[in-house]
Amino acid sequence: MEFKFQHLFAFLSVVALVGSRVHGALPSEEYWNSVLPNSPMPRAVQDLLTPSSSELLEGKSTAVGVTKGGVNVNTKPGKPGGTAVNVGHGRVGVHAGKPGRRTNVGVGKGGVTVGTGTRKGKPVYVRVNPGPNPFQYLYAATETQLHDNPNVALFFLEKDLHTGKKMNLQFSKATNEATFLPRQVADSIPFSSNKFPEILDKFSVKSGSDEAEIMKKTIKECEESGMKGEEKFCATSLESMVDFTTSKLGKNVKAISTNAENNNGDEAREYIIKGVKKLPSEKGAVVCHRQEYAYAVFYCHKTDATSVYKVAMVATDGSRAEAVAVCHRDTAAWNPKHLAFQVLKVKPGTVPICHFLPKDHIVWVAPKF
Repeated sequence: MEFKFQHLFAFLSVVALVGSRVHGALPSEEYWNSVLPNSPMPRAVQDLLTPSSSELLEGKSTAVGVTKGGVNVNTKPGKPGGTAVNVGHGRVGVHAGKPGRRTNVGVGKGGVTVGTGTRKGKPVYVRVNPGPNPFQYLYAATETQLHDNPNVALFFLEKDLHTGKKMNLQFSKATNEATFLPRQVADSIPFSSNKFPEILDKFSVKSGSDEAEIMKKTIKECEESGMKGEEKFCATSLESMVDFTTSKLGKNVKAISTNAENNNGDEAREYIIKGVKKLPSEKGAVVCHRQEYAYAVFYCHKTDATSVYKVAMVATDGSRAEAVAVCHRDTAAWNPKHLAFQVLKVKPGTVPICHFLPKDHIVWVAPKF
């Protein structure tokens, strides 16, 4: 699903950035570097970061004023359609877009409030992907999933992970442009089923709409108990993802994600495997899957019976990929009708089940490699 909240995402991020500076909290990137100084940030994380202060202020028509009342930033002073950021007296306000079609975001003692005007006064959405998340293993596959491009190797057997193997692959990436909110902002926004009407109201989402149902499903899946042997957590900020991972694996960890040249997930390509490297995972691994939501949320789960591989491959057009593959050695607790079993024609608990990670998913391993 693609939420068409580009202005909202961007200016929630601006609010988060300015608010973090005002209150002295570390921005997400600085928090990462302070906790994980020896772990490079993968592209999947970099793409979801809040814009930096330099990106916010760059440009020829930006006015910045500092007074006793606070800080004021205007990207188009004296002209309609600019972005105004005002900080002072315990509150942050952002106003963006042309009059009548502006996005207004306020952060104060009462939390975060959002108002956005779009076509005919309503938010605009595009495309909904039906069916359960294939990376949550308690769910049975839908008919749509079973007939959706069966030639693409979403799941495969570990015995097929070797040099010379050919696979049709799509290294997909979520189409929505939601970014991480810093923790102090994310924590001020409800994320629970019992406060769902309040969540819809904050994001101007109509109850019963496709978007509302997707958001409800994400929250529901986050609230459900994990499988036997699985420790799960839904991270609503990068800081909370880092904290969950280090609590399970320690601070001597590495985060990695799939990188693929000229592949935006719009079509499948035939790849041939050129090399396979197994990564150390004596402590298990934490895998974090991007969810569909109004801002970046990841479903993270830690399992012990997991192997992680970096796989070098080349497509028939010459483009290269360094993909991350995760193999689950214990699938006994999975739903017998899960997509993997139906596609691979195997039964739960019999053989390791593997899958490549989409480009915006993340796996964490320890120790260093």
